[in-house]
Amino acid sequence: MTRIKTVLWIGLLLVIGLWMGAEQILATNYEFFSFRKSMIYLTGIVTITVMAFAMVLALRPKFLSQYLGGLDKTYRLHKWLGITALIFSLAHYLWIKAPHWLIDAGLMSKPNRPHKSAANGESEAFFRNWHELAETIGEWGFYFVALLILIALIKWFPYRLFFNTHRLLAIVFLMLVFHSVVLMKFSYWQTPLAWLVGPLMGLGVLAALLSLLRKIGNRKSAVGVIDDIELHPDNRVLAVDISLKDRWPGHEPGQFAFVQFDSNEGHHPFTITSSWHDDGKLSFHIKGLGDYTNILPERLKKGNLVTIEGPYGQFNFKSSANRQVWIGAGIGITPFMARMEDLEQHSDGKDIDLFYCTRMPDKAFIDKIHLLAAKANINVFVIDENVDGLLSLEDILQQTGNLDSADMWFCGPGAFAKTLQKSLKRQRIKLQGFHQELFQFR
Repeated sequence: MTRIKTVLWIGLLLVIGLWMGAEQILATNYEFFSFRKSMIYLTGIVTITVMAFAMVLALRPKFLSQYLGGLDKTYRLHKWLGITALIFSLAHYLWIKAPHWLIDAGLMSKPNRPHKSAANGESEAFFRNWHELAETIGEWGFYFVALLILIALIKWFPYRLFFNTHRLLAIVFLMLVFHSVVLMKFSYWQTPLAWLVGPLMGLGVLAALLSLLRKIGNRKSAVGVIDDIELHPDNRVLAVDISLKDRWPGHEPGQFAFVQFDSNEGHHPFTITSSWHDDGKLSFHIKGLGDYTNILPERLKKGNLVTIEGPYGQFNFKSSANRQVWIGAGIGITPFMARMEDLEQHSDGKDIDLFYCTRMPDKAFIDKIHLLAAKANINVFVIDENVDGLLSLEDILQQTGNLDSADMWFCGPGAFAKTLQKSLKRQRIKLQGFHQELFQFR
């Protein structure tokens, strides 16, 4: 999370700093309406910049994913860029509209409009001819941006609605690029601000076009067929075994893939629960958590075709620590299943303790965890939260002893992770690392 915040804040401060230099804000004497005009430019520039960056992230650039710690972290940054765009676009809209509302209500005096200066050259005159259209497109673009980002952020909107509408943001982004290019203060184009915003908008346009053409992720996609399905009724986990028909580059234990069982529903991210044996076989364990995943046991049949894109993620258990503590809460156990299967064949000699926390214990599923752990020589502790309560750091220490030489791998609810991290900090336990999978992409 630290790197996500670093990239977000450094990016925002860089854009604002370059704008201050382009606007020469410290050398200007402001009255309200000239200050308002500057704020319109600032909020508009920040909005289009963060939207362009978010569009680029939709391409899943490998170098940035590696820096942030995995595609799950990239999508968390993508989410916060969307929230930032919503905030600044709302501010942009209010700076434009609110003074008019106050004037109409008689609460503010109408300013004396200065005579428009002549265009400085043919280029500026050309852009001015498009101002009215750009303003109209910008206003409608704001309405669409606000609606589509809210659909993406509010989780009670069905995933299918999110998936089918989120791509429309690419069209809205193209509208707002036109709005921004035409209406940006002409003098900005001769400053370092344009050297950042211009190329970033260009990359964003390319990403938007690739998204609309459905080209993103094509090179990492493969078609497979469902070999077997097994439902664990007590914890509502569906095991799906797939044979790939296309080439698969292989994956590391703990990585995930986007799986499409239904073209109308779109791709969902699921952790791969099998290790790679170069045999074209993949397994997934899918928890019934929403409308779509709850009906998969009835929908999926042997022989159905699926599309798989991946692999992604860096939750790969690589560290220099000789001891590891694994915590899998609920369906967060899945990356550990793949790693245990891998360790059966390729032991790394580490001392590993696994804590599996569940509120819906399923005997057959727990037996599978125990069998995998025994073959991989891993200590496993099953925490039935209905009986044992929530797993605490004290419970972990009671089973493992001193953790100073260990690192911790966590996959589960974010609030659970924060509680553990606070406890570690409070007791001044210095792990070699705390690795967390952020498996909520919305």
